[in-house]
Amino acid sequence: MDLLNTLINYIFAITVDYVDIDYSLWLSWLLMPLIITFLLPVVIIVLLYLSAIIFHIYKFNREKLVNTSDWKHRGRQAVAAVWDAHGWFWHGYEISGLENIPSDSPVLFIYYHGALPIDMYYFIAKLYLCRNRLIHTVADRLLFKIPGWSIILEGFHVIPGTVQQCASVLKDGNLLSISPGGVYEAQFGCEYYRLLWKKRLGFAKVALEAKVPIVPLFTMNVREAFRTVGILRRLFLRIYTLTRIPLAPIYGGFPVKLVTHVGKPIPYDGSLTPEQLHCKVAAAIEDLIETHQRIPGSITRALIERIYQVPKTKTKTNKNHTVVENDKETTTEES
Repeated sequence: MDLLNTLINYIFAITVDYVDIDYSLWLSWLLMPLIITFLLPVVIIVLLYLSAIIFHIYKFNREKLVNTSDWKHRGRQAVAAVWDAHGWFWHGYEISGLENIPSDSPVLFIYYHGALPIDMYYFIAKLYLCRNRLIHTVADRLLFKIPGWSIILEGFHVIPGTVQQCASVLKDGNLLSISPGGVYEAQFGCEYYRLLWKKRLGFAKVALEAKVPIVPLFTMNVREAFRTVGILRRLFLRIYTLTRIPLAPIYGGFPVKLVTHVGKPIPYDGSLTPEQLHCKVAAAIEDLIETHQRIPGSITRALIERIYQVPKTKTKTNKNHTVVENDKETTTEES
């Protein structure tokens, strides 16, 4: 006990002599916005691990809670409810154009990838709750190496996705979502919302092989919810090019208004080449961006839109700004 009192007194003496309490409080208040900005993305990580815990609860108690063969469905319902509630509360999340999604046939969704694909989490959850249809998702292989996430990926049918795998999923009558830009677009996109698809034709080959329509998706303000740090961008790009490891820090988690706009389906056309279909889908998503997103994106304006949203008047701009940098063609797209 004497030793403990001595230690406490020693720490107190050092604190009084060497630490300026007033300055420390002032500094903490000054840095609080910066701290919050980088801590908010942690909430998404917490929700993902909460989702994993929910799945584990249903898996290990399936005989008590649900039928043995039904635990994934029940787990998905619970997890989807959590994400749908978070989207409604934090972002006032909505879907516009839900009628453009065929109700009983396979569809390939192609979407613009934000710094975090938080909009797709909400979209998948809402579609599952409203229509009881699960969207299979193509994801980067890096996700499969994150500890604790395997049960989420299994429960929501997330796959690495070669052309053959993706086509097989669609031929079985399922829904599938792909982001041609993937991690590259997530890490190096900006508030100007240019498509960073390089020369990836995998998604076009999937749609042509499975003979399914493509539905373009774009979520307004997704770049204002989360952003990547612009400093040292070239260094992060060089590291990513060499290692495929995304290192650009993500900040944000701002409660901006998010609305996913569902475009008109692009029907299957066997006369198109993958390159032609690639350009057609890119133009459709660019049209959604041009119609619904103010460029450049503004975090302040996106926050105001939670309360008051001024409809954007469509203006004609140069369509030839899709970035298709030279790169080796891949058969998979990343989520």
